[in-house]
Amino acid sequence: MPGPATERTKAKGAAIPPRLGWRLPVAVGLFLTAIACPVVGTAILASDASGTLKAAAGLLFFPIPEIFDVSAIAVLGKPGREWLKAKLFGALRRAAPPGRVGPTRHRIGLVMFVLPLLMGWLGPYMVGRIPLLASSPRLLHAGGDLMFLPSFFILGGDFWDKVRALFVHRARAVFPERGDPCLPQ
Repeated sequence: MPGPATERTKAKGAAIPPRLGWRLPVAVGLFLTAIACPVVGTAILASDASGTLKAAAGLLFFPIPEIFDVSAIAVLGKPGREWLKAKLFGALRRAAPPGRVGPTRHRIGLVMFVLPLLMGWLGPYMVGRIPLLASSPRLLHAGGDLMFLPSFFILGGDFWDKVRALFVHRARAVFPERGDPCLPQ
């Protein structure tokens, strides 16, 4: 028979947190410790610590953060995990791009999508012709990444479906008929 925490979670669509008591702060602490491990490991490797300590710091990159993550999930338990999952996916759902976008937004998104790809592809061949590429390539690559990633959200949900269709063997392109409001006039 389900307990009161499970009934409360089901009744409100996981909007009300189950009675986690001490579990939530401990799990959050374990998650934060898992995030801090690689940071501390990097600091140890960058310091002038002994070779033995630097070798041991390697553990802060692979097994130890994963152990803390699994421990946090175990501490939360099933009701806590379901509540946390509902909160995270609810936030992602609110940030999701709209299904259809207008033609101007679509063109802006395409420029933001294609320009970094072209710069990454043609950039090595254009170093001699564009002095900015030779003097600060990391800045241009970072700018391209900052332009490329938001383009997916600007292009909207229909674009995500088109990208997904690239990886589905039986997917087919469906072009709208003339007179369809989706076509540019």
